[in-house]
Amino acid sequence: MQEIMVSNIFFSFLLASLVYLLLLHGAKCETYTVGDEDHWSTGVNYLTWSGKYNFVVADILVFVYPKGAHDVNEVTEATFRSCNASNGVLSKYNSGNDQIKLTDAKKYWFICDIPGHCLGGMRFAINVTEASAAANTNNTTGSNPTTTPNKSCASERGRTMIYLLLLCGLLLKILG
Repeated sequence: MQEIMVSNIFFSFLLASLVYLLLLHGAKCETYTVGDEDHWSTGVNYLTWSGKYNFVVADILVFVYPKGAHDVNEVTEATFRSCNASNGVLSKYNSGNDQIKLTDAKKYWFICDIPGHCLGGMRFAINVTEASAAANTNNTTGSNPTTTPNKSCASERGRTMIYLLLLCGLLLKILG
């Protein structure tokens, strides 16, 4: 009898731990159009734009612009500050509809390398945090920016839920 009780307590603890991990891992991620309705173009204050959001790992930035009129470069901090992309470029994009997944909790720097655009303001830096850390922060601007839910995050949560249910079924079979 005591063995069954210990098994049930262990199973309950394991199930609670898995649900907690699912909730932590399955945090909501978003797709952000850089510049919102103004897109990636000259004359936009990207410092203000980026300050409206709390970016987390797995979010996606979408840069929309006329192909050939602009580009997007993920760069080092030194390149960001100098607007000189002769070195320090980590990634280059030029499709006009670039989707960049934020894969790491770190600071990201982006610039447009078309002559005069970076110095004219087409640059911004963001700090990307783990999802659990961002859940405890609030938007400090008082605005309510719009974002698009990221369907790939929803499918990851669904897949995780299926694995959790399969694991629970397996544990019930073993303990039962």
